[in-house]
Amino acid sequence: MNLTAVITGANKGIGGDLAERLLARHYTVINIARNPSDNPNVINVLADLLDADAAAQAASEIAEKYNVTHFIHNAGIIWPNLIEDATPDDLAGLTQIHLSAPLTLLQGFLPAMKANRFGRVLFNGSRAALGVPTRTAYSATKAGIIGMARTWALELAPHGITVNVVAPGPVRTDNFWDIIPKGSDREAELAKRLPVGRLGEPRDISNAFLFFCDPENSFVTGQTLYVCGGASVGTLQL
Repeated sequence: MNLTAVITGANKGIGGDLAERLLARHYTVINIARNPSDNPNVINVLADLLDADAAAQAASEIAEKYNVTHFIHNAGIIWPNLIEDATPDDLAGLTQIHLSAPLTLLQGFLPAMKANRFGRVLFNGSRAALGVPTRTAYSATKAGIIGMARTWALELAPHGITVNVVAPGPVRTDNFWDIIPKGSDREAELAKRLPVGRLGEPRDISNAFLFFCDPENSFVTGQTLYVCGGASVGTLQL
C-alpha cells in the first residue's frame, strides 16, 4: 500500500519534523496550513483551519486527489488568558481548530480508509489537558481531543483504523516562544523544573508519532501518550 499522510501544520515545528521523517520513509506528505512548507517534496494545501469553510474545502480537495492512509492533526493555537480575561470567543475559536477542523477533515478521508481497511489517525494533544494556569480555552479543547479520540477509536477499530493522541509537554517551538521568551531566564527555570531537566525538542515528539504511524502497530488505539519530560507525573516535587 502507498502511504499518504496529511499533517496539519506540517510547515514548521513538530509537524515539520514529522513531515521530514515520513518523507524519508517514502510517504507522500500533504501539509494543510496557512503557510507552505519549505520542503519541495511536501504537497501544500493552504487553508486557515480557524475557518470552517476552509477546512471543508481542504478536506474535499485532498480526498478527491489522494488515498489518505494517515491523518495527523498537529495544528494548534494557545491564546492564553486568566479566567477574568477569557471569553466565549476563545473557546469557539480553539474548538474550531482543535476539534471541529479534524472532524471535518477526517470525514473527508474516512471513506478511503474504510475501503482499505487501514488507517492511522493521530492528534497532537497537550500536557495542558491536565490543567495549566491561563489555559482555559486551550486546556478545555485539548482535553476534548482525548475524549473525541477515544470515541473515534471505538468506532473505527473494526475497520482497521487506530486513533491515538501524543500529548507533549513544554517543547521548544514557535508556540512555546510566543509564551516564554526564547533564551530567557524563565525558559531556563522551566527546564530545571522538569524531572528530566530539559525542555522537549520537536524530534522528541515526532518519535512518538512515528510509533503510532507504523502500519505494524495495529494493537494500540484510544491511547494518550504524554511526551512531557515527566511533567504529567505530578506537580509537587519534594
